[in-house]
Formats: sequence, C-alpha cells, structure tokens
Amino acid sequence: MHSPQAGLGHGYHFIATDEGWLYLAAVKDLFTGKIVGWSMNERMKADLIGKALFMAVQTHKPAPGLIAHSDQGSQYASAEYRRLLNQFGMKQSMSRKGNCWDNAPMESWIASLKKEQVHLQHFKTRAQARPNIFDYIEVFYDKVWRHSNINNMSPADFDRK
Repeated sequence: MHSPQAGLGHGYHFIATDEGWLYLAAVKDLFTGKIVGWSMNERMKADLIGKALFMAVQTHKPAPGLIAHSDQGSQYASAEYRRLLNQFGMKQSMSRKGNCWDNAPMESWIASLKKEQVHLQHFKTRAQARPNIFDYIEVFYDKVWRHSNINNMSPADFDRK
C-alpha cells in the first residue's frame, strides 16, 4: 500500500450456495488495484471485515494515515471496526447515504467478481465455493487481469515495480 491518498476500499458480497450464503469481505489497495485482504464466512458479522482488514495490514504493513473507504453498512459503522482502524492508524471515509462514489473501485471489483465468477456457476456447498473465490482473487484478479489504469499490468506486477 503505497499511497495514503489512494487508500483502501472495503466491501463485501454474498455468494449463493444450496447450503445458504457464503459472505466474502475484501480490501482493495486503491493505488495498485490489488486485493490485499479478504475473508469468507457463513455469517455476516463485524469480525468478517475485521479479518479482511487484518490480513491486509499483516501482509502489506501500511503507513499510518491511510484512508479506509467504505459504504455505510453497519459493519463499517461498528465500534469494533472503528477500533481496528484506530489501532492501525487509519482514517475512515464513508460516503453519504445513497452516494457510493468514494468506494466506487471496490463496488466495481465486486461487480466483476459477480459477473466473471459467481454468476457463471452454481455452488452446491460453501466448501465448493471457497476455493473458487480464492482462485479468482489470488490467481486471476491479482496476477493475471490487466488494468488499463496501471499501464495494462496486473496488480501484482504493478505492486512489484
């Protein structure tokens, strides 16, 4: 995470399975476009997004002052999440109600995930969906997909440079 001005985008999505929902929380480095933290669980609780944020901090060690963008979901407004941001020296940025522009890059990523992966398949179980979502994030999106806003490089290649 290279630019405090770029910050992080936070978002979550639910994936349908025959067993019920599988919730995915993800954190995107808005400078490189890379998904730097993610977490999956069968329940949507504040710790789901906390685990994704912790993964991002643990693996990328951002400098204090990083801006964390999100929507106004109750998970992002929770005291637990705000404590985590404070612990990591991050500043919270939430769009006004009905205005998702601050977190548009994360919303765009979630739309891509749905269009390119989730809606193309039928998952019988959460266990079947998990490795599929893992592959989309860790193999395809971060290492293969070329982004025009980072010189047609993958986020992983751009991050290395």
